[in-house]
Amino acid sequence: MHPNEKAAISTRVIGLISGTSVDGIDAALLEISGQELDLKIELLAGETYPYPVELREKILALCAGVAISMAELAEIDDAIAFAFAQAAQHIQNGYQPANLIGSHGQTVYHRPVGESGIGKKNTPYSPLPTPHSPLGYSLQLGRGALIAHLTGITTVSNFRAADIAIGGHGAPLVPRVDAYLLSHPQEGRCIQNIGGIGNVAYIPPRHGDWLSKIRAWDTGPGNSLLDLAVEHLSAGAKTYDENGNWAASGIPCYPLVDQWLRQDYFHLPPPKSTGRELFGVTYLEQCLKDAQAYQLNAADILATLTELTAASIAHSYHTFLSEMPHRVLLCGGGSRNLYLKQRLQLLLAATPVLTTDEVGLNADFKEAIAFAVLAYWRHLGIPGNLPTATGAPQEVLLGEIHQGR
Repeated sequence: MHPNEKAAISTRVIGLISGTSVDGIDAALLEISGQELDLKIELLAGETYPYPVELREKILALCAGVAISMAELAEIDDAIAFAFAQAAQHIQNGYQPANLIGSHGQTVYHRPVGESGIGKKNTPYSPLPTPHSPLGYSLQLGRGALIAHLTGITTVSNFRAADIAIGGHGAPLVPRVDAYLLSHPQEGRCIQNIGGIGNVAYIPPRHGDWLSKIRAWDTGPGNSLLDLAVEHLSAGAKTYDENGNWAASGIPCYPLVDQWLRQDYFHLPPPKSTGRELFGVTYLEQCLKDAQAYQLNAADILATLTELTAASIAHSYHTFLSEMPHRVLLCGGGSRNLYLKQRLQLLLAATPVLTTDEVGLNADFKEAIAFAVLAYWRHLGIPGNLPTATGAPQEVLLGEIHQGR
């Protein structure tokens, strides 16, 4: 048993997260029992609650680097917490109350270890005479203390901080959960989340020293560039490409994809993490400029950006895995993009591309499920990070606990 580990009993837990797409709050209500290898979950309810339009616009502006006052930041932080608390209350309707909430909050800034955002090009801030930080930095809004106060339920939040504090990236945090929920005795599997940003966990067959052989990292853009492009190309009439239908009507420009894949991030070895700070508005603007030379129409642009997401995932596997997986299991919003799934399957050839639904774990709410499990582990005193995924030197307990009533 881990130090301070408590005996595990069946617990009702809510997981909450809004990803880099900022398209709403995913809430999952679970019944959880066991600890690690004997971990068992039952998804009782899952729902996505859209942000109020004004709040979403403020979050997207903040992610894009718009300067705001500390008072405005506090107001956004509280508004997100209120929205998360409401989601937690709604997801329980018709069920016995939950005992615990795990809230990842809303990421608005992520600077991986080894990078400095101070004085970077395209930021509104002036360079400051400060030393280069040896630690990464990540900010999630929607403070857990307020969620606990509003709901009366003990809330675990700020999951990235402990891993970052010892030199890790603080991301990706889901692979340890993937290992215990989705591993297989004989199969090596890639669990590929496609949210705003794509991230993968390679889970080897479950025998021997399998846990130490897990590898995980952010593969690059998921839906972030696609959603931004759809909003731009439709003059705000659409926010996403349903089923990838618009992109499927276009023709990818492969020379452009090859050009974009030369971007430094794709060649940086894991562990690594990224976000809208790189694959955001400024990046899309450059992509659109690059596309002008090829006289692409709107559908062609979307097809090409979709190809970039698929190609960056496939490139990541071929470059950084010692062997290809037996199968790929998709989750997140991008798993519902049929055109993207088809392109990825084509690029991965003989490796079957499925969704986690097909092995019994809900693909839409897998990330919310994961943060419910991480909160549960924090409550039991079980570490939640995986050093081979985040680059941290050791396992640590993840999350800050805010007592409910």
